[in-house]
Amino acid sequence: MKIYTKTGDKGTTSLFGGTRVPKHHIRIESYGTVDELNSHIGLLRDQDTDKQTKEFLTEIQDRLFTIGAILATDPEKATLKNGKERLNIPKVSDEDIEKLEKGIDKMNEELPEMTHFILPGGHQSVSFCHIARCVCRRAERLSSALYDIETFDEKVLIYLNRLSDYLFVLARKLSKQLQAEEIQWIPKKS
Repeated sequence: MKIYTKTGDKGTTSLFGGTRVPKHHIRIESYGTVDELNSHIGLLRDQDTDKQTKEFLTEIQDRLFTIGAILATDPEKATLKNGKERLNIPKVSDEDIEKLEKGIDKMNEELPEMTHFILPGGHQSVSFCHIARCVCRRAERLSSALYDIETFDEKVLIYLNRLSDYLFVLARKLSKQLQAEEIQWIPKKS
């Protein structure tokens, strides 16, 4: 497989289905940010954490590839002439979303109640988690903007929303595991 094709040398790229769009198109920004998020989750998975978390992060990365493929598909070419879907891959399911929710709930059971916003940081692994959360929020914002223009499976938006929540709670879990201080944000009095 050739890595460079030169087809994007003039600032355009192809969506699944062949439609060419500018590389700054909201659709490209959306799935590009999901790709960026996937890389940050890979970095997070490489941290010193338990096997179950690593396995779940790998599963999340798989779901993010699915989301990227959904976002990279021209909706007008999503169905082939024979009536079959262009993307012959599992979609984001209710079970995928529920798995994130159950993961959040399970971690939250073991964490102290949160009474204030928390400043990101305290340990490198925790910081990586917060960066992934922020990139996830950006992916969600861009995907939401795209959804307003051209709809796609709404479960993509729900999954990204839940994933950012999961990453926040995971950061708190890692803080506890690593005995990193959670610094509360308490606004100064004026």
